[in-house]
Amino acid sequence: MGDSVKDKTAFVLAGGGSFGAIQVGMLRELVAHGVVPDLVVGASVGALNGIYFCSDPTPAGVARLEAVWCGLRRSDIFPLSASHLLGLFRGAASLVDPSGLRGLIARHLSHPQLEDTPIPVHVAATDLLTGASVLLSSGPAADAILASCAIPGAFPPVRIGDRYLIDGAVATNTPVMAALALGCTRIVVLPTGFACALSTAPTGALASAFHALNLLVARQLVRDLEQLAGRIEVATVPPLCPLTVSAYDFSRAHELIERAAQGTRRWLQGGGLDQQRIPGALRPHVDEAPAAGNCDAAPQAALPHS
Repeated sequence: MGDSVKDKTAFVLAGGGSFGAIQVGMLRELVAHGVVPDLVVGASVGALNGIYFCSDPTPAGVARLEAVWCGLRRSDIFPLSASHLLGLFRGAASLVDPSGLRGLIARHLSHPQLEDTPIPVHVAATDLLTGASVLLSSGPAADAILASCAIPGAFPPVRIGDRYLIDGAVATNTPVMAALALGCTRIVVLPTGFACALSTAPTGALASAFHALNLLVARQLVRDLEQLAGRIEVATVPPLCPLTVSAYDFSRAHELIERAAQGTRRWLQGGGLDQQRIPGALRPHVDEAPAAGNCDAAPQAALPHS
Protein backbone atom coordinates (compact mmCIF):
# COMPACT_ATOMS: atom_id res chain seq x y z
CA MET A 1 0.00 0.00 0.00
CA GLY A 2 1.48 3.34 -0.96
CA ASP A 3 1.45 6.67 0.82
CA SER A 4 -0.23 8.67 -1.93
CA VAL A 5 -3.65 10.20 -1.50
CA LYS A 6 -4.87 8.01 -4.35
CA ASP A 7 -4.05 4.84 -2.44
CA LYS A 8 -4.47 5.17 1.32
CA THR A 9 -5.69 2.08 3.12
CA ALA A 10 -6.95 1.88 6.69
CA PHE A 11 -7.62 -1.11 8.88
CA VAL A 12 -10.60 -0.40 11.14
CA LEU A 13 -10.82 -2.62 14.23
CA ALA A 14 -14.06 -2.95 16.17
CA GLY A 15 -14.57 -3.53 19.87
CA GLY A 16 -15.89 -6.77 21.29
CA GLY A 17 -14.41 -7.93 24.60
CA SER A 18 -12.85 -11.39 24.37
CA PHE A 19 -13.84 -11.50 20.70
CA GLY A 20 -10.82 -9.28 20.12
CA ALA A 21 -8.98 -12.59 19.67
CA ILE A 22 -10.86 -12.99 16.38
CA GLN A 23 -9.04 -9.95 15.00
CA VAL A 24 -5.69 -11.59 15.70
CA GLY A 25 -6.55 -14.44 13.34
CA MET A 26 -7.71 -11.92 10.75
CA LEU A 27 -4.50 -9.90 11.09
CA ARG A 28 -2.37 -13.02 10.76
CA GLU A 29 -3.89 -13.85 7.37
CA LEU A 30 -4.01 -10.29 6.07
CA VAL A 31 -0.31 -9.83 6.79
CA ALA A 32 0.51 -13.21 5.25
CA HIS A 33 -1.44 -12.10 2.17
CA GLY A 34 0.72 -8.96 1.93
CA VAL A 35 -1.99 -6.53 3.03
CA VAL A 36 -0.41 -3.78 5.14
CA PRO A 37 -2.37 -0.59 5.93
CA ASP A 38 -1.24 3.02 5.83
CA LEU A 39 -3.03 3.64 9.12
CA VAL A 40 -5.18 1.88 11.71
CA VAL A 41 -8.25 3.09 13.58
CA GLY A 42 -9.46 1.10 16.57
CA ALA A 43 -12.07 1.27 19.30
CA SER A 44 -12.23 -0.56 22.64
CA VAL A 45 -10.41 -3.90 22.34
CA GLY A 46 -9.81 -2.97 18.69
CA ALA A 47 -7.72 -0.06 19.97
CA LEU A 48 -5.58 -2.43 22.02
CA ASN A 49 -5.09 -4.78 19.06
CA GLY A 50 -4.52 -1.86 16.71
CA ILE A 51 -1.80 -0.28 18.82
CA TYR A 52 0.04 -3.58 19.29
CA PHE A 53 -0.23 -4.35 15.58
CA CYS A 54 0.99 -0.89 14.53
CA SER A 55 3.97 -1.28 16.85
CA ASP A 56 5.15 -4.33 14.88
CA PRO A 57 3.04 -4.98 11.73
CA THR A 58 4.90 -8.17 10.83
CA PRO A 59 4.15 -11.89 11.15
CA ALA A 60 6.40 -11.97 14.21
CA GLY A 61 4.52 -9.05 15.74
CA VAL A 62 1.16 -10.71 15.15
CA ALA A 63 2.52 -13.93 16.67
CA ARG A 64 3.49 -12.02 19.82
CA LEU A 65 0.01 -10.50 19.99
CA GLU A 66 -1.42 -13.99 19.63
CA ALA A 67 0.72 -15.19 22.53
CA VAL A 68 -0.61 -12.35 24.68
CA TRP A 69 -4.21 -13.32 23.91
CA CYS A 70 -3.64 -17.02 24.49
CA GLY A 71 -2.10 -16.26 27.88
CA LEU A 72 -4.94 -14.03 29.05
CA ARG A 73 -7.19 -14.85 31.96
CA ARG A 74 -10.37 -12.98 32.76
CA SER A 75 -8.91 -11.95 36.13
CA ASP A 76 -6.01 -10.22 34.32
CA ILE A 77 -8.47 -7.64 32.98
CA PHE A 78 -11.32 -7.83 35.49
CA PRO A 79 -9.72 -8.25 38.93
CA LEU A 80 -12.93 -8.11 40.93
CA SER A 81 -12.48 -7.81 44.69
CA ALA A 82 -14.82 -7.57 47.65
CA SER A 83 -13.32 -4.24 48.70
CA HIS A 84 -13.87 -2.74 45.26
CA LEU A 85 -17.44 -4.01 45.12
CA LEU A 86 -18.12 -2.48 48.52
CA GLY A 87 -16.76 0.79 47.14
CA LEU A 88 -19.78 1.01 44.86
CA PHE A 89 -21.91 1.75 47.89
CA ARG A 90 -19.58 4.60 48.78
CA GLY A 91 -19.76 6.28 45.39
CA ALA A 92 -17.02 4.43 43.48
CA ALA A 93 -17.01 5.22 39.76
CA SER A 94 -16.79 1.65 38.53
CA LEU A 95 -17.22 -2.03 39.23
CA VAL A 96 -13.68 -3.00 38.16
CA ASP A 97 -10.28 -1.71 39.24
CA PRO A 98 -8.52 -0.70 35.98
CA SER A 99 -5.08 -1.58 37.39
CA GLY A 100 -5.30 -5.09 35.90
CA LEU A 101 -5.79 -3.79 32.37
CA ARG A 102 -3.19 -1.05 32.85
CA GLY A 103 -0.68 -3.63 34.05
CA LEU A 104 -1.35 -5.86 31.06
CA ILE A 105 -0.82 -2.92 28.72
CA ALA A 106 2.40 -1.89 30.46
CA ARG A 107 3.88 -5.40 30.23
CA HIS A 108 3.48 -5.69 26.48
CA LEU A 109 3.45 -2.18 25.02
CA SER A 110 6.61 -1.44 23.04
CA HIS A 111 5.70 2.13 21.99
CA PRO A 112 4.39 4.18 24.95
CA GLN A 113 3.28 7.09 22.72
CA LEU A 114 0.67 6.72 20.00
CA GLU A 115 2.60 8.89 17.58
CA ASP A 116 5.70 6.66 17.77
CA THR A 117 4.30 3.49 16.17
CA PRO A 118 5.70 2.57 12.72
CA ILE A 119 2.16 2.64 11.28
CA PRO A 120 0.01 5.59 12.41
CA VAL A 121 -2.71 4.54 14.84
CA HIS A 122 -5.83 6.41 15.94
CA VAL A 123 -8.01 5.46 18.91
CA ALA A 124 -11.74 6.18 19.15
CA ALA A 125 -13.29 7.06 22.52
CA THR A 126 -16.37 8.94 23.69
CA ASP A 127 -16.63 12.21 25.62
CA LEU A 128 -18.54 11.31 28.77
CA LEU A 129 -20.23 14.71 29.10
CA THR A 130 -21.23 15.39 25.50
CA GLY A 131 -21.37 11.93 23.91
CA ALA A 132 -19.16 13.15 21.07
CA SER A 133 -16.75 10.77 19.39
CA VAL A 134 -13.12 11.64 20.17
CA LEU A 135 -10.19 10.45 18.05
CA LEU A 136 -6.86 10.17 19.86
CA SER A 137 -3.81 10.24 17.59
CA SER A 138 -1.01 11.24 19.99
CA GLY A 139 -0.15 11.00 23.64
CA PRO A 140 0.21 8.06 26.04
CA ALA A 141 -0.96 4.86 24.39
CA ALA A 142 -1.92 3.24 27.70
CA ASP A 143 -4.28 6.09 28.56
CA ALA A 144 -5.83 5.94 25.10
CA ILE A 145 -6.50 2.19 25.42
CA LEU A 146 -7.95 2.57 28.91
CA ALA A 147 -10.22 5.38 27.73
CA SER A 148 -11.44 3.48 24.66
CA CYS A 149 -12.07 0.36 26.79
CA ALA A 150 -13.81 2.19 29.66
CA ILE A 151 -17.20 0.46 29.54
CA PRO A 152 -19.55 2.69 31.56
CA GLY A 153 -20.06 1.27 35.03
CA ALA A 154 -17.39 -1.42 34.56
CA PHE A 155 -14.30 0.80 34.25
CA PRO A 156 -13.90 4.41 35.42
CA PRO A 157 -13.70 7.26 32.90
CA VAL A 158 -10.19 8.33 31.88
CA ARG A 159 -9.25 11.98 31.93
CA ILE A 160 -7.20 13.09 28.93
CA GLY A 161 -6.67 16.81 28.70
CA ASP A 162 -9.90 18.50 29.76
CA ARG A 163 -12.15 15.59 28.75
CA TYR A 164 -13.40 12.54 30.62
CA LEU A 165 -13.46 9.68 28.12
CA ILE A 166 -15.28 6.37 28.05
CA ASP A 167 -15.68 3.38 25.72
CA GLY A 168 -15.81 4.17 22.03
CA ALA A 169 -18.91 1.94 21.73
CA VAL A 170 -21.08 4.71 23.12
CA ALA A 171 -20.45 6.95 20.11
CA THR A 172 -19.03 4.75 17.34
CA ASN A 173 -17.56 1.37 18.13
CA THR A 174 -16.36 0.59 14.62
CA PRO A 175 -15.05 4.01 13.56
CA VAL A 176 -15.25 3.63 9.80
CA MET A 177 -16.36 7.25 9.45
CA ALA A 178 -13.20 8.36 11.25
CA ALA A 179 -11.11 6.50 8.67
CA LEU A 180 -13.00 8.29 5.92
CA ALA A 181 -12.34 11.65 7.59
CA LEU A 182 -8.63 10.80 7.76
CA GLY A 183 -8.53 10.76 3.96
CA CYS A 184 -8.51 7.01 3.33
CA THR A 185 -9.59 5.74 -0.06
CA ARG A 186 -9.87 2.12 1.01
CA ILE A 187 -11.00 0.58 4.30
CA VAL A 188 -10.58 -2.98 5.50
CA VAL A 189 -12.91 -3.58 8.44
CA LEU A 190 -12.07 -6.20 11.07
CA PRO A 191 -15.30 -6.77 13.03
CA THR A 192 -15.66 -9.05 16.03
CA GLY A 193 -19.27 -10.07 15.48
CA PHE A 194 -21.56 -11.27 18.24
CA ALA A 195 -22.58 -14.53 19.92
CA CYS A 196 -25.44 -15.61 17.65
CA ALA A 197 -25.74 -19.21 18.85
CA LEU A 198 -25.92 -19.00 22.63
CA SER A 199 -28.25 -21.63 24.11
CA THR A 200 -29.04 -19.47 27.14
CA ALA A 201 -28.91 -15.77 27.95
CA PRO A 202 -25.62 -14.46 29.39
CA THR A 203 -25.50 -14.53 33.17
CA GLY A 204 -23.92 -11.84 35.29
CA ALA A 205 -23.77 -8.09 34.86
CA LEU A 206 -20.52 -7.93 32.88
CA ALA A 207 -21.36 -10.86 30.61
CA SER A 208 -24.72 -9.29 29.80
CA ALA A 209 -23.12 -5.89 29.22
CA PHE A 210 -20.56 -7.32 26.80
CA HIS A 211 -23.22 -9.19 24.85
CA ALA A 212 -25.38 -6.08 24.59
CA LEU A 213 -22.42 -3.95 23.48
CA ASN A 214 -21.50 -6.46 20.79
CA LEU A 215 -25.02 -6.36 19.42
CA LEU A 216 -24.74 -2.56 19.36
CA VAL A 217 -21.39 -2.77 17.57
CA ALA A 218 -22.81 -4.96 14.81
CA ARG A 219 -25.84 -2.71 14.29
CA GLN A 220 -23.69 0.43 14.16
CA LEU A 221 -21.30 -1.18 11.72
CA VAL A 222 -24.03 -2.27 9.31
CA ARG A 223 -25.52 1.23 9.43
CA ASP A 224 -22.17 2.89 8.75
CA LEU A 225 -21.28 0.50 5.93
CA GLU A 226 -24.60 1.22 4.26
CA GLN A 227 -23.91 4.96 4.54
CA LEU A 228 -20.47 4.51 2.98
CA ALA A 229 -21.80 2.66 -0.06
CA GLY A 230 -20.56 4.30 -3.24
CA ARG A 231 -18.36 6.80 -1.36
CA ILE A 232 -15.27 4.67 -0.65
CA GLU A 233 -13.95 1.18 -1.24
CA VAL A 234 -14.77 -0.99 1.80
CA ALA A 235 -13.92 -4.65 2.37
CA THR A 236 -15.30 -6.26 5.53
CA VAL A 237 -13.69 -9.44 6.81
CA PRO A 238 -16.51 -11.84 7.78
CA PRO A 239 -16.78 -12.47 11.54
CA LEU A 240 -17.30 -15.93 12.98
CA CYS A 241 -20.73 -17.50 12.61
CA PRO A 242 -22.11 -19.43 14.38
CA LEU A 243 -20.52 -18.24 17.60
CA THR A 244 -21.37 -19.80 20.95
CA VAL A 245 -18.72 -18.11 23.11
CA SER A 246 -19.47 -15.31 25.55
CA ALA A 247 -17.63 -12.05 24.91
CA TYR A 248 -16.74 -12.20 28.62
CA ASP A 249 -15.02 -15.60 28.26
CA PHE A 250 -11.27 -15.21 27.69
CA SER A 251 -10.46 -18.92 27.90
CA ARG A 252 -11.04 -19.76 24.23
CA ALA A 253 -8.73 -17.28 22.51
CA HIS A 254 -6.75 -19.93 20.64
CA GLU A 255 -9.93 -21.45 19.19
CA LEU A 256 -11.24 -18.06 18.08
CA ILE A 257 -7.91 -17.09 16.51
CA GLU A 258 -7.67 -20.30 14.51
CA ARG A 259 -11.28 -20.18 13.31
CA ALA A 260 -10.86 -16.54 12.28
CA ALA A 261 -7.60 -17.30 10.47
CA GLN A 262 -9.22 -20.12 8.50
CA GLY A 263 -12.24 -18.02 7.59
CA THR A 264 -10.12 -15.02 6.60
CA ARG A 265 -7.87 -17.21 4.46
CA ARG A 266 -10.89 -18.54 2.56
CA TRP A 267 -12.26 -15.01 2.20
CA LEU A 268 -8.97 -13.72 0.78
CA GLN A 269 -8.62 -16.66 -1.60
CA GLY A 270 -12.17 -15.96 -2.81
CA GLY A 271 -11.35 -12.35 -3.67
CA GLY A 272 -12.91 -10.84 -0.56
CA LEU A 273 -10.75 -7.73 -0.69
CA ASP A 274 -12.39 -6.76 -3.97
CA GLN A 275 -15.98 -7.36 -2.84
CA GLN A 276 -18.11 -4.55 -1.48
CA ARG A 277 -20.26 -6.72 0.75
CA ILE A 278 -21.69 -6.62 4.25
CA PRO A 279 -21.27 -10.02 5.92
CA GLY A 280 -24.62 -11.54 6.75
CA ALA A 281 -23.22 -12.52 10.15
CA LEU A 282 -23.35 -8.85 11.19
CA ARG A 283 -27.10 -8.59 10.63
CA PRO A 284 -29.71 -9.74 13.18
CA HIS A 285 -29.96 -13.52 13.11
CA VAL A 286 -29.92 -16.57 15.35
CA ASP A 287 -27.92 -19.70 14.56
CA GLU A 288 -27.86 -23.11 16.12
CA ALA A 289 -24.50 -24.28 17.38
CA PRO A 290 -22.86 -26.69 14.90
CA ALA A 291 -22.78 -30.33 15.94
CA ALA A 292 -19.19 -30.64 14.74
CA GLY A 293 -16.59 -28.64 12.90
CA ASN A 294 -16.81 -25.01 11.94
CA CYS A 295 -19.53 -23.20 10.02
CA ASP A 296 -18.39 -19.70 9.16
CA ALA A 297 -20.27 -19.17 5.92
CA ALA A 298 -23.12 -16.87 6.90
CA PRO A 299 -24.82 -15.33 3.86
CA GLN A 300 -23.45 -12.04 2.60
CA ALA A 301 -25.44 -9.03 1.51
CA ALA A 302 -24.30 -6.71 -1.22
CA LEU A 303 -23.81 -3.10 -0.23
CA PRO A 304 -26.58 -0.90 -1.57
CA HIS A 305 -25.40 1.71 -4.05
CA SER A 306 -26.61 5.27 -3.70
